[in-house]
Amino acid sequence: MSAGLIVIIALLVLSILGIPIYLALGIGTLVALNMADMPFIVLPQKLFAGMNSSSLLAIPFFMLAGNIMSRSITGKLIDVSNALIGWIKGSLAVVTVLASALFGAISGSGVATASAVGGTTIPAMQEEKYPSYFAAAIAGMASILGPIIPPSITLIVYASITDLSVSKLFIGSVIPGILMALGLIIYALFYGKKHDLPAHERKTAREVLHIFKESIWALLMPVIILGGIFGGIFTPTESAAVAVVYALVISLFVYKDMKWKDISGVFVEGAISTATILMLVGISKSSSYVVTTSGLPQLVLEFFSSFTDSKIVILLLLNILFLIIGMLMEANAAIIMMTPILLPLLSAFGIDPLQFGIIMSFNLCIGLVTPPVGICLLLTNQIAQTSLVKTLKALMPMLLISIIVLLIITYVPQTTLLLPSLLQ
Repeated sequence: MSAGLIVIIALLVLSILGIPIYLALGIGTLVALNMADMPFIVLPQKLFAGMNSSSLLAIPFFMLAGNIMSRSITGKLIDVSNALIGWIKGSLAVVTVLASALFGAISGSGVATASAVGGTTIPAMQEEKYPSYFAAAIAGMASILGPIIPPSITLIVYASITDLSVSKLFIGSVIPGILMALGLIIYALFYGKKHDLPAHERKTAREVLHIFKESIWALLMPVIILGGIFGGIFTPTESAAVAVVYALVISLFVYKDMKWKDISGVFVEGAISTATILMLVGISKSSSYVVTTSGLPQLVLEFFSSFTDSKIVILLLLNILFLIIGMLMEANAAIIMMTPILLPLLSAFGIDPLQFGIIMSFNLCIGLVTPPVGICLLLTNQIAQTSLVKTLKALMPMLLISIIVLLIITYVPQTTLLLPSLLQ
């Protein structure tokens, strides 16, 4: 049996048994090295090389910035969204989408978005008699905007494997993120009107201006981060560090809703989340070496080529494959496992690696709300304390929207390639 195939089988089996992904990947790699008579020294050598990348420094900083935001700045973002559209039926659902998009423009994490935004807006929706299952569904689906809208941790991981520019991947994901947000907003407005959901009184211009004045420091955060990256003022890694410093200053000295004693807990949470991802990335370099040298990528290329020579069909098959993988595996782990295998296939069929990275990331992010993994949906369902079956039923129309957007970015390459080409 191919050593590369052993790695993948071991990873899937051990993950299903509940072993952490990074341990499952490491064990699978060791077994494959032994069976292929390769030296075990490959594992630590490649592990160090995998983590020895300056672009990966962005991950701990963005995770830390998201943790700080969830304790302070998130509420301000929600207040602004509510002030703008609170008078529309179903406005709280739209606020959830907008706040998730703004939060995602800083944290890059779906779970952090579901926890921070959903933890605030779901109870608010329940108070205003929104169906609990709808509140859980819209918050769960909106949370995937976190890793879709730049900055995105999944795209940073993909960039570390392919040596693509992180900035170009971020820029390329802007339009897909906007399309997804618009789709969810339109559906939320439709649902609100159809079910006659409550609306707030329209705020006066003076009240709106006052809320904007109070929240201006929170609103500037995504502007500084994304504006700095896209404007070439600083790199994604530098922007992540800027985000942490800015969030700390605003939370401690401007809004003063975070205490000095809270800082240690925030740093510990960020360190634990970061360690898991970086260990996964490091070990993936070892597993990628085994997979590549085993000849498995060439076998996969021959397998797909035996079905068709159509780029359209190949992209469709890959999307179906990743929708299934996303149901079973965490997105970063799936990117790490599949990217080295599929790179020769992309080259053979003329698929742009930048476009494919965004397609794959978007596709796997849908897995954040699809069982059995569906961690974001499980989290928001737990916050809402409602029936998972009802939540899944409410999720179906939004899931269809995400599939439509996925097909658009798959078969209309300019949705992902236009902005990077303009800004190059």
